[in-house]
Amino acid sequence: MEQKPRIAILPSPGMGHLIPFVELAKLLVLHHDFHVTCIIPTFGPPSKAMKEVLEALPTSIDHVFLPPVSLDNLEGVMPGSRIILTMKRSLPSLLDVLKSLVATARLAAFVVDLFGTEALDVAKELNISPYIFFPANAMVLSLLLHLPKLDETVSCEYRDLSEPLKVLGCIPIHGRDLIEPAQDRTSEYYKEIFRIGKQLRLTEGIMVNTFMEFEGSAIKAFEEEVGKISLYPVGPIMQIGSSNQVDRSDCLRWLDNQPRESVLFVCFGSGGTLSYNQMTELTLGLELGGQKFLSVVRSPNESANAGYLNDQSHDKSPLAFLPKGFVERAKGQGLMVPWAKGQGLMVPSWAPQAQVLSHSSTEQKMNAVLLGEDLKVALRPKANEKGLVDREEIAKVVKDLMVGEGGKKVHKHIKDLKIAAEKALSVDGSSTRALSALASQWKNQPSF
Repeated sequence: MEQKPRIAILPSPGMGHLIPFVELAKLLVLHHDFHVTCIIPTFGPPSKAMKEVLEALPTSIDHVFLPPVSLDNLEGVMPGSRIILTMKRSLPSLLDVLKSLVATARLAAFVVDLFGTEALDVAKELNISPYIFFPANAMVLSLLLHLPKLDETVSCEYRDLSEPLKVLGCIPIHGRDLIEPAQDRTSEYYKEIFRIGKQLRLTEGIMVNTFMEFEGSAIKAFEEEVGKISLYPVGPIMQIGSSNQVDRSDCLRWLDNQPRESVLFVCFGSGGTLSYNQMTELTLGLELGGQKFLSVVRSPNESANAGYLNDQSHDKSPLAFLPKGFVERAKGQGLMVPWAKGQGLMVPSWAPQAQVLSHSSTEQKMNAVLLGEDLKVALRPKANEKGLVDREEIAKVVKDLMVGEGGKKVHKHIKDLKIAAEKALSVDGSSTRALSALASQWKNQPSF
């Protein structure tokens, strides 16, 4: 049996969940002398991007692909529900892998994604300390913890409430701005996140990708509510470097040639997608705004997070869905498609985001509230009566953000937050201390 302690981690399917988990694994390996095994649930062959990420990992991090599970007959099911089903249906093969690890390694802890909370029971069955790593922010975590109480006290849909809701340690938030599965309380997706909210209390600790200076109120309120469960703010954890040399040569080289703070970065995370109508309005709004931009785009889809489960890296015409004539008009102003030169850049599917931005948060409406109304580091465009953010509104916000008074205030707050994030990740910073405390706890268990 190997002597160095080992951590097993279980991310959910999708690059947006895999990347924070492997970056956490790097910290545990490089700074705390653990071995890490990354156990990956699947519903099909791994994507090229996933293989590149895993092949670039240090030798002390290995990975195991669980056998693909069937997701047949799930047309119309929300991507989040499909992810949860993948995790559930992978439990038998997960048990086999964990039994093998326990027999050959000194397994200090098992860390699961929030979508995989049912795997906590598997860990307890094998007497392995179970933990959760939540790649998003503490505001969403607080909502999930508070959801069972909300469900008891609210009779209508949350989106129909006239007054904002009070969530643990967070600013009041309108029901229409809650996470997507909370918008329909009759859906299976809602029932699943309701269950997850209850299962949060089954873990021995939760690591969250945030830091005290960013969400201290939500973190403290969570700990006071839960009591015996420790919350470890270990972020911001982000990807450093990119294995995609095309991205490096196109995106970063182009950015290096632009004046500082002159480019608007447009991205909806690793899985976010827009409807065709909203994509059209966004594209034409960027053009109306008249500012340089780097936009990461993927094919439109009526489901807001369809990109999580789709690999679009092999699209033959990745920009064919853009409004007619846009590519031709925008050359020399705000667009450079990968096969043409110009003054801007539009990249299909993916960009090395961690190098484009120092720190960012990629949640949807709840993050808009947190970043725009609480921390004042964002400007939030207003939707029209049809629920679309139209091109004129986008152009107005783009101009204000890049060259207006609103943007000046945002830039100042962002710089302050960037300094705070760097401090949190410093040798004696709050996030560094939090992860060190947890690593010491794992190493000092009786079996070690």
